Formats: sequence, C-alpha cells, structure tokens
Amino acid sequence: MKLELGYIFIKDIQFSDVSKVENGTLYVNKEEVKALILEDQNFKTADVELAKPGESVRIMPVKDVIEPRVKVEGPGGIFPGMVSKVDTVGSGKTNVLKGAAVVTTGKIVGFQEGIIDMSGTGAEYTPFSKLNNLVIICEPIDGLKQHEHEKALRFAGYKVALYLGALAKDLTPDEVEVFETPNLVEGIKMYPELPRVAYVFMLQSQGLLHDTYVYGVDAKQTLTTMIYPTEVMDGAIVSGNCVSACDKNTTYHHLNNPIIYDLFKEHGKTLNFVGVIITNENVYLADKERSSNWSAKLAGFLGVDGVIVSEEGFGNPDTDLIMNCKKIEAKGIKTVLVT
Repeated sequence: MKLELGYIFIKDIQFSDVSKVENGTLYVNKEEVKALILEDQNFKTADVELAKPGESVRIMPVKDVIEPRVKVEGPGGIFPGMVSKVDTVGSGKTNVLKGAAVVTTGKIVGFQEGIIDMSGTGAEYTPFSKLNNLVIICEPIDGLKQHEHEKALRFAGYKVALYLGALAKDLTPDEVEVFETPNLVEGIKMYPELPRVAYVFMLQSQGLLHDTYVYGVDAKQTLTTMIYPTEVMDGAIVSGNCVSACDKNTTYHHLNNPIIYDLFKEHGKTLNFVGVIITNENVYLADKERSSNWSAKLAGFLGVDGVIVSEEGFGNPDTDLIMNCKKIEAKGIKTVLVT
C-alpha cells in the first residue's frame, strides 16, 4: 500500500469572509464553521477562536487536537467510519494542512482534560503551541450526559477538520512525502540482511470515556489485528479519550504517530518495517489474556525479529503492556517498550 502525503505549510490563520488557503495563510469563515457545529442539536451555542504561536493565550480544557487533511486520490475519506464512509484508506494521495489544527474544548470530565499554553514555559511542553489553532468552544444543551457531550464534541472536531482540509484538495503541495508498505510475500524478500520489525500499537479502550475508535468501531469491541501504517495516516484510528492529559493520545498524535514515521525513515536502512499490529487495553483479565495472546501470535506469524510496543494510559493498561512484552519475548522476538 502506497500513500503520498502532500504538505501545505500553514504559517498563519485569520478570520475572513471566505475560507481559503493562500500564501501560507489559512483564512476561515467563522460563521460557516459555527453553523457547521450547530447542525448538531446537542449544542445550544458554538463559537470559534484563534490561537497562534507566541500569543499570551491558554486553551483549556482541551478535549482533542485534530490536523486537517483531505483525500485527493484513492479510496475512502479522512476519518472513515466516523464522518466519511467506511472504506479502506491509506493509499493514493492525501493533502495535509501542516502547521494548522482544530482544537476541541469542553468541560466533560473536569481535570482529565488538557491545557495548551501558546507562550511561556508551558508552551515548551506541548507541540500544539507551535500550531495555528482553530479552537472550538461549544456549550451543550441542558441535561446532556457526559458520553453524549463527548461524542458530539468529537464529531464536531472531525467535521470542522474536514471542512478546513477540503480547502487544500486542489492545491499543489509545498512538499510531498511517500510512504509504502509491500504485502507480506514481497516484504519477506526485501532487505533480507536487515532485521524485520513490527509495531505493536496499544489503543486505550478501558471505557467510561477512555476510548479509541478504529474505522468507527470502539476498540474495546475489536480483536488484535494488523493494519497498514498508512491507514493510520488517513485517520483510520481516532481518539475518543478523556484520560489524564499526560497519558492521552489525541487524534493529532494518531495521524502523526512518531513511531510509525521513524520506522518508515529507518526502513531499508537499519531495519525492514513490516507493518502495525493494533491491540486494545480492556479492563477484564480474560480480555487482556485474549488480546496479548493475539499480539504474540501475529508477531510470530509475521516472522519478525523485533517489535516496538507503545502504551496509552497508565495503571490498568500496564498489565496489558507487560503481558504483550512477556508473550512476544517468549517467542524469541526482541521487544522494546514505549510508555
């Protein structure tokens, strides 16, 4: 599977009568965005604000951060199963508004949300302080339950991100990066002298607003499986997670998963990157046993020499992390953990 990411670099964001991208500036029609959000009757008011690098601005409480992208060629759309139809993504061409983001905010579970400082000491500890952010501020209707509020806000973020991403569909990218993963047979033949490495991608799925979605399906309802790394870049995995901010992967993190990008950079040089195994982090012991068994089974099936395992969250998921590690290493596969 081959995906070309075309980056349109955004250096500024401004409100305007017409939404467009021009000379590195993202212009946004505020009223159109508000109207898009208020299509959901779960919100009684909606507003949007801008937050730029270096400004004396603190954004809180942050629910999610989403990078605007758009499919230019190839099947499916960004965020399949959520706001685009269910289709296998990860191939063709996708344009990215690099340097821009949609930030959703709302008092859903209080302290378990994030803070983004756009300047000062706090800005040094978040990548989002370096982005040109469109911040969504929504007031839910009276009596809306937490899980309904979270879902409404999650979908509002995706819709606005698609709205902005569509502005880049017909633009010529400033830079293009190509990512390609061969099928299993071809991959075995490639770089026989290099160690074969897979990525075991643990997804938060404890429930009670600690959720991740794969092609629109709650990850707690899935079995461990394989996925092309480029599918992740097209939004096949998204965050519905209200876990403590220090251990939370936003949708932006999924789209720009640094482990996937770094493995691609080393592919053909120091290792042979064969693909991604996604597995969940459920709360019951039987589920943990089942998922970790499948992680080890698939790693063995792929014939890899090593895996990198990343965990989201802490506490209860630490059990899943160590079970994955022990069972994969028991098959003679070297394992590196990222927490």
